[in-house]
Amino acid sequence: MKIALMNSATVRTLIAAAALASAQLAQAHAYPQHQEPGAGATVSPSLKEVAIEFDDGLEPAFSSIAVTDAQGKPVTSAKSVVDPVDKKHMSVALNALIPGVYSVAWIAVADDGHRTQGHYSFTVK
Repeated sequence: MKIALMNSATVRTLIAAAALASAQLAQAHAYPQHQEPGAGATVSPSLKEVAIEFDDGLEPAFSSIAVTDAQGKPVTSAKSVVDPVDKKHMSVALNALIPGVYSVAWIAVADDGHRTQGHYSFTVK
C-alpha cells in the first residue's frame, strides 16, 4: 500500500484554506428571534414598547428600532436601547398609540460589525 506524502507547501495551503473557511463560518449576522409585538399582530393601545430579541449580540451605537404611524410619523418617546446585560435584546419606548397600522424598521449591527435590517407592521385596535 502506497502512502502519498505531501510537501510542506501543500500542507500550508490546505491549512490556510481550512482557516479561511472557518473564519467565514464565524462571521455573524444578527437576525430577530422574537419580536414583541410580532409581525402582523393586533395589539391594544396600551402597548408601551417594541422589543426584539436577536440571535447575536448587538453593537448599541449602530443598532436601532424606529416605529412610525400610517403617515410615516415617529411614535417613539426615546431612542432605542440595547440592554447592557443582554446585548441580544433591543427595545424602544412608545408614545400613546391610537388605532391604526404601525411600521417597525430595525437595523442590527452585530458585535463583529455585520449589519442586517428589516421591517414589519402591526395593528392597534
